[in-house]
Amino acid sequence: MKLRIFTEPQQGATYDDLLSVAQAAERLGFDAFFRSDHYQRIGAGDPGVGSTDAWVTLAGLARETSAIRLGTLVSPATFRLPGPLAISVAQVDQMSGGRVELGLGTGWFDAEHTSYGIPFPPVGERFGRFEEQLEIITGLWTAEGSYSFEGSYYRLADSPALPKPAQRPRPPIIVGGVGAKRTPRLAAAYADEYNVPFRSLSDTGAAYDRVRRACEEAGREIVLSAAQTTVVGADRAEIERRAAAIGEDPDKLRENGLCGTPAEVVERIGQFAGLGAERFYLQILDLGDLEHLELIAAEVLPHV
Repeated sequence: MKLRIFTEPQQGATYDDLLSVAQAAERLGFDAFFRSDHYQRIGAGDPGVGSTDAWVTLAGLARETSAIRLGTLVSPATFRLPGPLAISVAQVDQMSGGRVELGLGTGWFDAEHTSYGIPFPPVGERFGRFEEQLEIITGLWTAEGSYSFEGSYYRLADSPALPKPAQRPRPPIIVGGVGAKRTPRLAAAYADEYNVPFRSLSDTGAAYDRVRRACEEAGREIVLSAAQTTVVGADRAEIERRAAAIGEDPDKLRENGLCGTPAEVVERIGQFAGLGAERFYLQILDLGDLEHLELIAAEVLPHV
């Protein structure tokens, strides 16, 4: 099992906050540093300094880290046109020496679209645009020579399909969610990894089974992963302190997330591994608590 650090900067974080966490994650031996891709705080509370742009952030981190993998979980297809997104991700991949992964989704948070003037079409159209973006982005990265595409939402004519990413044939694509029909089909067609975020063991297992069936029909295999809100403490007092810092009840988080002593968290991760998960995204919300990462690295990472 590979453990990855997953942050939510829209809740209020500067680039320097993210840099500190990314560099600590690299130093401590975590597999990857990921961030969400949102422009506005989700839920009530102090927005702090607000959010930052995901791919601008990752471009900076690409030059200020050297080994850790970098990516989004996930970039909404509503935020960017597929051609410019393919260029941005390819460039960041070059800047990082081939360490980038693209998580891509339909987009769901309508308030941030309204706040920043981003069109937010109905869900059916969002899925249609999402599917076309997956085809266009992978097509631009892998095309030998020019690339053209004619779809319901996007048209590309004789694109030079440049720049190319450092990773060949392309950076890994991550598709997430628990949709019963379209999500498994798209994951099986385009993804290298399928992620189930913030769901119970039973719901995660059912989602994995749907994607496995779709992959069998497509003749492909992909990596399975999970994401959970994470609070780890050496004892109950430390667990309660860290849960309170992010506005969570530790008992509820034990049921609905990843919370407890290192031994309890290792056991819980093992249950997801039993379902087939090979990567686990630890959603870390208190970015100023680097001792939290140090505890996980020392007492959890060696045992999973």
